[in-house]
Amino acid sequence: MNYRNAKYLDGARINCEIDAMAADPTTASYVPPTQAERDAMQENDIRIARDSILANSVDPVVSNPLRWAGMSAATQAAWAAYRQALLDISQQSGFPHNVAWPTKPE
Repeated sequence: MNYRNAKYLDGARINCEIDAMAADPTTASYVPPTQAERDAMQENDIRIARDSILANSVDPVVSNPLRWAGMSAATQAAWAAYRQALLDISQQSGFPHNVAWPTKPE
């Protein structure tokens, strides 16, 4: 290991910088992710956000028979279309860089 800037703090402690990379040749240097890897991470983040919306906002509405039965046909169709638009978000032409999130029904 390479040590530099060593300074005694007191009789028992020393503060210094350690160059661990010089001591351990098995430690790899940082390699930034490729564009494909960044795209994959962004796709995953969008799918996680989409799944959260489905689980927390949509599915409690559309999977509740009493709530669903109390809605008009137009409201049911709006919720069904919203859910399908969320499921199809990865099919958008700009995915994952330009995502148009659908509007939640009132």
